[in-house]
Amino acid sequence: MIGFLNGIIISKNPPTLVLDVHGVGYEIEAPMTTFYNLPVIGEQAKLHTHLVVREDAHILFGFSTESDRLLFRTLIKVNGVGPKLALTILSGLSAADFHRCIADNDVQALVRLPGIGKKTAERLIIEMRDRLPGLGSADSESGEQQEQPSSSLNNSRQEAISALIALGYKPTDASKMVQNISSDKSCEDIIRLALQGASK
Repeated sequence: MIGFLNGIIISKNPPTLVLDVHGVGYEIEAPMTTFYNLPVIGEQAKLHTHLVVREDAHILFGFSTESDRLLFRTLIKVNGVGPKLALTILSGLSAADFHRCIADNDVQALVRLPGIGKKTAERLIIEMRDRLPGLGSADSESGEQQEQPSSSLNNSRQEAISALIALGYKPTDASKMVQNISSDKSCEDIIRLALQGASK
């Protein structure tokens, strides 16, 4: 099992990034909450990782905090929640917001996320309520890393749409989510604002 990776960021194409660790490029899938904390391409980053082994692929997931990885690992133990859906949940809600949803029985906040219907949301609330005490603090670890403005601003909106589609949103919905957001912002900022708008 790979516990963490510490290397140079080679590329960022949400929800995927490539990390160069001593000459080996690791392709990692990460939630948007992790992308928001990543440094610029070419700088060093440390990610806590979880490896999912399937018959047809080995997929490495990365998280900026240990608490996010623990939440991810707890989510995929819930019946009907796989790694992709867990990644979508962590992209649409911070760990703290997810804790609040469970504590407040907020089904509506969960069903706004793509791929989650009412039954899945209710199952999440029931099953996660008993598991939350062991999750530890939902606060993010100290972030020395800062967000980076995109080097290709003209493409940031299209990249954001592609990332939202990869997270499970329909293409038409993804386009609507970003249409009123300035394309002068970085891809990560556009996605964050789109997800914030979708959760209201």
